Amino acid sequence: MRYFDYLEVEETQKLFHLAPAPFCNRSDKDLLAYALGAALYMPATRPDIAQNLSTGKHVGLTSVVIDLEDAVGDLRLEEAELSLVSQIRKLNDWSCAGKIDPESLPLIFIRIRTPDQAKRILELLGEAVIRLTGLVFPKFDVPLGERYLELLHTYNETRSAGSPVLYGMPILESPEIIYAETRRETLLGIKRLLDRHRPYILNVRIGATDFSSLFGLRRKPDMTIYDIGVIRDCVADIVNLFGRAHDGYVISGPVWEYFKSERVLKPQLRETPFQETAGREGLLLRMQCINKYVDGLIREVELDKENGIVGKTIIHPTHICPVQALYTVTHEEYIDASHILASSGGEIGVVKSGYDNKMNEIKPHLNWARRIMIRSEIYGVLNENQNFTALLVR
Repeated sequence: MRYFDYLEVEETQKLFHLAPAPFCNRSDKDLLAYALGAALYMPATRPDIAQNLSTGKHVGLTSVVIDLEDAVGDLRLEEAELSLVSQIRKLNDWSCAGKIDPESLPLIFIRIRTPDQAKRILELLGEAVIRLTGLVFPKFDVPLGERYLELLHTYNETRSAGSPVLYGMPILESPEIIYAETRRETLLGIKRLLDRHRPYILNVRIGATDFSSLFGLRRKPDMTIYDIGVIRDCVADIVNLFGRAHDGYVISGPVWEYFKSERVLKPQLRETPFQETAGREGLLLRMQCINKYVDGLIREVELDKENGIVGKTIIHPTHICPVQALYTVTHEEYIDASHILASSGGEIGVVKSGYDNKMNEIKPHLNWARRIMIRSEIYGVLNENQNFTALLVR
């Protein structure tokens, strides 16, 4: 599996200076942590999960979260568990029989409700658990997290030789995190807990929908999560603690939940990026993005990136392409990062950008350059004079 593998060879060569590299759930953790891209949520009650994932129904899909929590009604929980186990077993049976290539499957995660449920699901899956990349832990706090991560540790320490690591992704969304009087202590406690289990923590995810619910808030489709002050402040504290380069955690952004709505504010998508890559067709694409309310999503992903956040939870397949296109690395970013890394031996302190438009300071920009190089391997590097809009014109 690799990003944008649906493009023809000629299209890939036209668009990319460096094409994205392949990966699977056995790849190096540092790559996988950045590789989740647009993670599509699916209710565990769906009876066609195995079919959709094995046939590539959703073009470009690279990661999926099968949800046993909020997307499943309490009265259907047992049904959802049995259905989920059946779907994952089908994928495993088809893989073992050679009917599908397991490395072509998206990264598969299960969002669970409780540690007891997690244990039960792993037992029911049996050998089919190798098709999973990890578990998603909602409402994560220290007492609950201790149980989740102990279960994860036990599984990984006793897993069969050759089986992939099963990772955990805590979702920070509990009241103690958003409430100002308990935030610092709670986040520090979670940080200490995750540090003890760092080899098995793939992402730290932000649950802004639950945060907003506590205040009776919901962002509009032409707003971003950063426009809600109380959420913005909490996200800033999460990034401050978990986004430090030396700690190595990757933070993923809140869900984008709109695919159709009414507009109030003027759209903020500029015409130039669309026109430069596709002319009149690009301008028509811009209007399609505005009409489908993808412009708000694009703006929020850009703000995510500026705040060091990579990865986005989505609820509709139409969001896959725009989110993942935005994670590609521009030619300018790649050239700058390459020069910074090549000049980091200690002899040079500052170097002029290859684009002659900025100065690159080696030490201050070194961590940025390293992150750019990881992203470039996963999402690829666009050719000069190309931007993300070229990947939306299809």
